[in-house]
Amino acid sequence: MKSLALIFAVAATLGASAVDAQSPVRIRGTITAVDGNAISVKTRDGRDVKLVLPDNVAVSVAKAARFEDLKQGDYVGATTTPGPDGSAVAVEVHYLPPTAGEGQSAWDLLPNSTMTNANVSGTVVANGKREIMLQFKGATQTIVVPQSAAIVRTVPGARSDIVVGEYVFASAQVGADGAMTAPRVQVSKDGVRPPQ
Repeated sequence: MKSLALIFAVAATLGASAVDAQSPVRIRGTITAVDGNAISVKTRDGRDVKLVLPDNVAVSVAKAARFEDLKQGDYVGATTTPGPDGSAVAVEVHYLPPTAGEGQSAWDLLPNSTMTNANVSGTVVANGKREIMLQFKGATQTIVVPQSAAIVRTVPGARSDIVVGEYVFASAQVGADGAMTAPRVQVSKDGVRPPQ
């Protein structure tokens, strides 16, 4: 019986280690070096980190879009913060692939920010105010989109887009040894940065 308990304990520990070894961390910052399959990044909070890029890394680049481009049925992610009147105010809106999960959760771009992944059900421009209506999981939310909000598409890129001086956004997996691997990265191009 003790040996059975020991087996379960070891299995639980190994399971926890596997989860810990693959905990994702979001990296945002400027590329400071490219060395083979690794890039060095100066993060927005001043840290120097290294990201390992697998051979099949997926690279995308940011491309500016306009509010007028948003249409019913588009699938987008919107980072919002609460406005003075309690309304959700967009910091940025970016187009998403259909494989991205739908829903709403806390986000780490800014303090008290929220990320909403949803379909656009409509847009309104009235009295100088721009709004989009998002529909997700049976819920609807209206989001104010000020002129200052970045609106961005991501388009396929190439390894050649990963160069020193460009801004990068990645969700990296942290290994047991602390090494960070990024299976996909988004980089800036022509002055347009990944906004999320």
